[in-house]
Amino acid sequence: MRARLRDLGLKVGYLPTGPLNAITDVAGVRVGHVTVIEDNPHVLRTGVTAIHPLNVPYWEETVFAGFHNYNGFGEVTGSHWIEETGILTSPICIGSAFSVGVLRDTLLANPQRNGIDERLHQPMAGETFDGVLNDGWHGPITRSHVEDALAAAKTGPVEEGAVGGGTGMMCHEFKGGIGTSSRVVDGPHGSFTVGALVQSNYGNRKDLIIDGVPVGRHIGYDITDSPQRRDEGSIVIVVATDAPLLPPQCRRLARRAGIGLGRVGGFGSNRSGDFIIAFSTANRLPFQDTGIVGGLKMYPNEEMNDLFRAVAEAVEEAIVNSMTAAGTMQGKDGTVVHALPLDRLVEVMALYGRGPQTEKVKV
Repeated sequence: MRARLRDLGLKVGYLPTGPLNAITDVAGVRVGHVTVIEDNPHVLRTGVTAIHPLNVPYWEETVFAGFHNYNGFGEVTGSHWIEETGILTSPICIGSAFSVGVLRDTLLANPQRNGIDERLHQPMAGETFDGVLNDGWHGPITRSHVEDALAAAKTGPVEEGAVGGGTGMMCHEFKGGIGTSSRVVDGPHGSFTVGALVQSNYGNRKDLIIDGVPVGRHIGYDITDSPQRRDEGSIVIVVATDAPLLPPQCRRLARRAGIGLGRVGGFGSNRSGDFIIAFSTANRLPFQDTGIVGGLKMYPNEEMNDLFRAVAEAVEEAIVNSMTAAGTMQGKDGTVVHALPLDRLVEVMALYGRGPQTEKVKV
């Protein structure tokens, strides 16, 4: 049975988590998965993950957002509109590089299929490449899969690991996929939550770091093999908060998500698509913005440091959860991507004073 990092008696960071330790700790945020695992006529290990920013249909209200391109070898549709306006006008769908087109097209048509005839949004769809395990050249993801993921989105606990868009992904040469985490910031203006959800598919084994511990150096290929020695790969990071941020502040938050990625050992290699979308649910905007919007709220820039720490910690833990939750998977051509061995992880972390044991080695 796989586990989350904290189920193992381990953690990263200092700030407290939300009750679910998930992006859905931000009120109204909903997540849905569709997982596609088939062996005939083609070997499919793929799926779709959908994130709704609010608890209402997106053709009713929208939110402020920011986008950061840590390294651009990949695709996130709709990012130009966020750069232009600072407004996220659709759910965020993430999946396979083979399927980003159908994700985008389905999001584009979705309002019309629900009786909204006028096109007023730019669909946001992101991808990472699952071709190590998934025979994606046959285009297995359909509009129905995307619509089902959108319809399945709900609040509450979020399934992690080899599910949804993360089904066929690998991270630091272990099985990866979907991971999530959250942090709560208490300040003079109240309590606010920052949540992160990742689709992890990047990284070399030797670079893997968890809570400052060089875990990847202790779990060599003699312990857990890898079908592919690589530096390349990609990650899509979605950040949500209920702190009242304006678009430039959302961009600032998105950039700090890269700190969490770096802490785990991602450095944005040349052929890596590392993309971050951050949105705030505090200012809810009418979908048809034909009038002046009043009553907007703005968090003080001088007090954003705790939010920066929160997003770095949440992203760091979300990436680790994407690995600890994912089991070993066999895919196309018999390729096997092995799970991060949890017993060995606990042993390595204990050597450095992490977890229930406190004895440290000299480093």
